[in-house]
Amino acid sequence: MPTSVSDECEEKRVKHSTVHFPIYRPIFGWSGLLLLSVLCLSCGETAALTADMPLHLEDHLDDATIVGSVVPADLPQPIEWRFDQPQPDWKPAYGYEFSQELVTLVRTEDALRVILEEKHVDSDGDICGYVYTDLPEWQLQEWAYVAVEARVQPGMESVRVAFNLTEPARAGVWQARGPGSPMISDGTVQTYLLNADLVRGDFDGTWRQLVLQFCAFQPSTLDLLSVTVIPKEAAFASAPVGVSMEALEGVYRRTLYTHAPGRVTYQVRIPDAGQLDVGLRVVRRDAPVTFRVTVTPRGGEAETRLEETVAETERLLQRRIDLSDFAGRTVSLALEADANSAGSVALWTAPTLSGARTTETPNIIFYVIDGGGADLMSLYGYNRRTTPNLDRIAAEGAVFNWAYSNSTWTRPSTLSFLTSLQHSVLGGLRNGRNTAPEEVLTIPQHLRRAGYQTAFFTSNPNAGRMSGLDRGIDVLREAGGGNNSTSSIALHGDFWRWRAAYPAEPYWVRFQTTDVHAPNTPVPPFAGLYVSPEQRATFMNDWQPRLAEAGGVFPYSEAFEKTGIDRQVFFDVARGLYDETMAHQDYQLGLFVERLKATGDWENTLLIVAADHGHIAGSLHFGVGLADPMPATWEIAMASSYHTRVPLLIVWPTHIRGGQRFDEPVSMIDVLPTVLDLAGLPMPDVMQGQSLAPLCWATKDGSRAR
Repeated sequence: MPTSVSDECEEKRVKHSTVHFPIYRPIFGWSGLLLLSVLCLSCGETAALTADMPLHLEDHLDDATIVGSVVPADLPQPIEWRFDQPQPDWKPAYGYEFSQELVTLVRTEDALRVILEEKHVDSDGDICGYVYTDLPEWQLQEWAYVAVEARVQPGMESVRVAFNLTEPARAGVWQARGPGSPMISDGTVQTYLLNADLVRGDFDGTWRQLVLQFCAFQPSTLDLLSVTVIPKEAAFASAPVGVSMEALEGVYRRTLYTHAPGRVTYQVRIPDAGQLDVGLRVVRRDAPVTFRVTVTPRGGEAETRLEETVAETERLLQRRIDLSDFAGRTVSLALEADANSAGSVALWTAPTLSGARTTETPNIIFYVIDGGGADLMSLYGYNRRTTPNLDRIAAEGAVFNWAYSNSTWTRPSTLSFLTSLQHSVLGGLRNGRNTAPEEVLTIPQHLRRAGYQTAFFTSNPNAGRMSGLDRGIDVLREAGGGNNSTSSIALHGDFWRWRAAYPAEPYWVRFQTTDVHAPNTPVPPFAGLYVSPEQRATFMNDWQPRLAEAGGVFPYSEAFEKTGIDRQVFFDVARGLYDETMAHQDYQLGLFVERLKATGDWENTLLIVAADHGHIAGSLHFGVGLADPMPATWEIAMASSYHTRVPLLIVWPTHIRGGQRFDEPVSMIDVLPTVLDLAGLPMPDVMQGQSLAPLCWATKDGSRAR
């Protein structure tokens, strides 16, 4: 029989924690690995929680009563290789091209030195080396993280974990790959925490070799100090109950974890049409957990509303529990986990109590077209009809003719517009890293504190966790597979699946698509609009490889003279491919808005369409390449219109009058105060942008439209 929590069991006020895993962080012993913020539960009877806005139960552990959920004492221990002593089982491996030489490994006093040289350049122009060790056929499902401790010299860029060497006859060096991380190349010791759950490739689950890939943009060295593989149970061992961002199939979800047997009970007032939405999953297939949700009205008997034994580790079981018959009543809502094996971990994904919509606060969709230059949109007068759907959408709201990003590339720009602070104020880019300071709140953090459900879907990893921008997010996807130029299709699908699983309102979602970001590979029926199939084949299969070999495709490169390729013709084709992907992006956005209208969501939705920067960072520099004659290099503005002019349109049916256009110059750091103002929420104490809401609300006679 499964071990269960007895009602006679003494109630324990236990510690809980909020766990956050960035891409990398220094680790000071295993007790410091999770960098937990440990809080003590308050004692005494608490007032009932309410769900006028979506109630995120995992955020209210201070208000919960916890019984059991004890961390077992006999947890599996991390496996560590320290390189201050010989580790002969760690060897170099071949790269993708088998003609490429093995990386050079040298033992030092405290490390295994990995030396990357010009002879390790691969066909992509990167200098990469690979090291590996054999494993005794572990099961990957039992492991959570690979921690790589290293001291890195300038020029080194990244580290990636991979799984199992392929047979020599097969292409590639590994059977499946995991996540990577940028490295801090200033000679300091850093630890990079890589998630072993995010596996891509043909993988049977048996882990036979641990492979590490190191890449540099110039010859460099790296001192490998230690490699540690962390069991899944150890990742949840620092607290009996806590919150973490758990990865599954490339999606990170905010998750409440408990240990069986255990029970977390909340006093809540059930709203009209009340329901509990939650995902269920376990850490190990061989340690199934029985999940149970019970409801006990004050003075009444407990009713079990869900009871299910789960052994799924690689699939989320999404469940909806109808609580509408308790509407208006205060109840004890209990999340309980039982198991045959004491200490088994239960994962409750985003347990959210909600009811009928009772607020006029809008849903907010912030749609960022990564690299979407306003100068190349028909909405802004471009002579090709690249954005007919945006033209129609804009007619329902306000368009800002002269909006500018705060940087020419994604990472600094995104951090700025989500915080309303210039990147220099946030500390700038330091050794490839620009994590937002903890004191600074992002837009989703502000909104989640106000009760919003929050999600973020992107195909650009520079826009998310790399800068700590998973804070305040319930569901996050960053980076996906397939054609970069059709990312909007997959990201829209992620959104509709999320809404089906968590239909409560209001919600905030940020998209950051890469449809127009290089490489531009348009698909029918948009392929061929501006570039013929023959031109495209010549461009991709002949011109680009020859120019790359002769010195590169920068407009001022001598490669054009060396190869005899016409510079203007080359960049005109590049612009045409960009325009075709812009037309695809515009079409998909039009379909997305039509579906919002069909589902009835449109009237309650504030839509903001923008970009993180102009086209240059995400494509070839055809803004200069098409000029004849080209300006001298010293005449090129570092932040020209092509670099920083972005679209900005704001639509909110019945609240913002359609057909408005404003010529006042505005900045992307104005987005945060505008969103908070339109949503009726307080402003942060420190910000550099200004709200555009007064402009949007004004009617023709100057009065307010609301």
